This record gives sequence, C-alpha cells and structure tokens, in this order.
Amino acid sequence: MEPVAVIDFETTGLSPAQGDRATEIAAVILQDGKVVDRYQSLMNAGVRIPSHIEALTGISDAMVRAAPVAEVVMGQVADFVGHYPLVAHNAAFDSRFWDAELARIGRRRCQEFACSMLVARRVFPQAPSHKLGVLVDFAGLPVAGRYHRALADAEMAASLLLRLEDELRGRYKVPDVSHALLRRIQSVPKGQLSRCFG
Repeated sequence: MEPVAVIDFETTGLSPAQGDRATEIAAVILQDGKVVDRYQSLMNAGVRIPSHIEALTGISDAMVRAAPVAEVVMGQVADFVGHYPLVAHNAAFDSRFWDAELARIGRRRCQEFACSMLVARRVFPQAPSHKLGVLVDFAGLPVAGRYHRALADAEMAASLLLRLEDELRGRYKVPDVSHALLRRIQSVPKGQLSRCFG
C-alpha cells in the first residue's frame, strides 16, 4: 500500500458547526507495513473543555492553556501530512474537524479520507461493535496507550488498518490494498464486499 497518514483528533464535542474545537491532534505515517513517523500535539483553541470530555480524555483546561495555539499546530500537522492520503477511525468525525481547523488558517484539504471503521464493518461484520477499542480487542492488537488520546488512538487505528489489509489480501488474494480500494470498500453495502474484487 502507498504511504498513508492516519490521524486522530480529541475535541471539546462532536461538531465544529456547533462551536466545538480540537484539543489534540496526532498523525502517524504508515509505510511498508509500519509506522515510520509521528506527530502529536495538544492545541489551545481558547475554549473551555467540558467536564465529561475531560473525564473521557484526561485532557484538562490547564493542559491546553499550556499548549501551542491551534493555528500553529494545524499548520505544523498539515505540513507533516502533506499530500499523503488520509485515514481515520470514524473519518466522518475527524474529517469535519480537519477541514474546520484547516479553514481557520486559510488552508484546504487536498486528499480524501478512508475510514477504518467503515472498512472494518465490512471485513469484520461479526465483531461485537466497531468502536476502535472493541476492534483492537477483537483482532488481538496491542493497546498503544490510553484510549481517547490522539497518538494512542492513531497508533491503534494504524494497527487495525494493517490487520484489515492482511485480511483482505488473504481472503481475496489481492497483492495490494490501495487507499482507493479502501474507499471503494467503505462505500459498498454491507454483505457485498466481494463486489470490490470482481
């Protein structure tokens, strides 16, 4: 597979359209079956973190107050990722924050997202759920750190992506699982995965 950037945000809520902002971002570059580079930073967007979010992530107001401003972090991570295709677990969520935070610095995404959650729903329909933590346990993958922290989640999503690729190569005898193929897989109806390999 070509190199891809697996990203993960921690945020103050579910929707940038409702005023929610990013509090942490991580990106890992996956190449030749392993993580070859990493970026992680807390980010100060000047907003308060709700108590239930702090309980979930462990990220406090004091932590983000001491962090670089969001605009600086987004410029750095966008440069780090460059033009690599993007992957996220629940990409609908992460892509909204990626686009919203980039727009604040006058930049736009130039590449597509693939979603490891949607791919996993088609490859592992028997998993008890398709949340990242459940899939990591289901697939016997290593836990990289605390869930709901950006770098640990990005690392685990990268491990899951490699496991999904292995499964697809073994099951369908394809030599290469491209980002474009992942995007095709995530858009086919569940139960019709074989249509992507005709």
